[in-house]
Amino acid sequence: MVVAAAINGVGLTTTTTSLGFSRRTRTTTTFSHSPSVTMTVSIDKNKKNLTLTKSQEAFTAAKELMPGGVNSPVRAFKSVGGQPIVIDSVKGSHLTDIDGNHYIDYVGSWGPAIIGHADDQVLAALSETMKKGTSFGAPCLLENSLAEAVISAVPSIEMVRFVNSGTEACMAVLRLARAFTGNEKIIKFEGCYHGHADPFLVKAGSGVATLGLPDSPGVPKGATFETLTAPYNDFSAVEKLFESNKGEIAAVIIEPVVGNSGFITPKPDFLSFLRKITKENNTLLIFDEVMTGFRLSYGGAQEYFGITPDLTTLGKIIGGGLPVGAYGGRKDIMQLVAPAGPMYQGGTLSGNPLAMTAGIHTLKRIKEPGTYEYLDKITGELVQGIVNAGKRAGHAICGGHISGMFGFFFTEGPVYNFADAKKSDADKFARFFWGMLAEGVYLAPSQFEAGFTSLAHTSDDIKKTIAAAEKVFREI
Repeated sequence: MVVAAAINGVGLTTTTTSLGFSRRTRTTTTFSHSPSVTMTVSIDKNKKNLTLTKSQEAFTAAKELMPGGVNSPVRAFKSVGGQPIVIDSVKGSHLTDIDGNHYIDYVGSWGPAIIGHADDQVLAALSETMKKGTSFGAPCLLENSLAEAVISAVPSIEMVRFVNSGTEACMAVLRLARAFTGNEKIIKFEGCYHGHADPFLVKAGSGVATLGLPDSPGVPKGATFETLTAPYNDFSAVEKLFESNKGEIAAVIIEPVVGNSGFITPKPDFLSFLRKITKENNTLLIFDEVMTGFRLSYGGAQEYFGITPDLTTLGKIIGGGLPVGAYGGRKDIMQLVAPAGPMYQGGTLSGNPLAMTAGIHTLKRIKEPGTYEYLDKITGELVQGIVNAGKRAGHAICGGHISGMFGFFFTEGPVYNFADAKKSDADKFARFFWGMLAEGVYLAPSQFEAGFTSLAHTSDDIKKTIAAAEKVFREI
């Protein structure tokens, strides 16, 4: 079989019936992009073949139907070369593509699947809810239940508004911060991604970093004119921005742990520094916890680090795998939101009963004793195993984790910000990614994305993943 694909200038040609790694039989896989890179991949004839014929056919058709063949850019595999696998089903810690290949999954739908995919209890609850209807466009009791759970868990949230995505939550919280303070300027951090709203597409991470786009065409200068940027973990850069924009900054927004430039943790006292300087300047501190909320701890990064912001955005886990977002914070600020106040924001499907149900039952599960201890244990073993295997094979590699969120970079490190992250060997990561895929391990298809574990991952999953990494590291 010849697998061939072209994705907006990215090509993959592999003349083989399987993808895998071995010293016995070799084939050459060439990834072409800008700049062009040639990667040599080995084939393990002793391994079950990994055929991608159906994925290739589906993706070829998809490119005629949707821009780039996907509905979110990072899914296109552009930073690792080749074409994406097309998923058929997920369950627990595993996923299966339409060619019937099975993988241990460390993407978890980009974070929501903290209890595992297609959890039986959540599916049963959704089935019962669907009997009553899928959307009301009116208040329902389920909204109250999830709101109560969120407010009781997240230190900063006294009142919450549900929306349908993390992007929507960040759009609204920015408008709210400006309405409350009367100021327009915001500070964000290089490599932090807060959705695709115009004001945030300045030195953003995530898919923007994956695609190598400095910003996005179509964003008017006026939309980003009031957006100030600083390197993550840079105390002095933040101080200088406050000094040069005295009395003009509405908010500082930050991913308390970066997940959209890879996994990057804050330096000691960086978050407390931000809390102090924002209070001194009557500026709001916003934690974008779309990714870290309910993942680092039940109360999110703010509970984990003991720093309480003024406003918080959430998503992913609070919807249990269904589309959802939320923003919340101090009651005196949130009461500006319509209809309680003049700041308008609304949404047809906001608070829909299906997302609320999945969120309620997911939060019930992760609130159980031992959840975060288990996530920390298996994720620590995973990261330590991968990093140690890489070093034994002579690769420059560093990595880390907090609870069920992790990442590693092909560089000696340490990695404190996006500039450090970009020192990582992205071409080596691409070879590692494809090697792991051949061994039945699905990682995020970009060096600049965090990974996730779940309660469904077993010690056997972790052992198999580390064994696969050891094999791949020896061959790349």
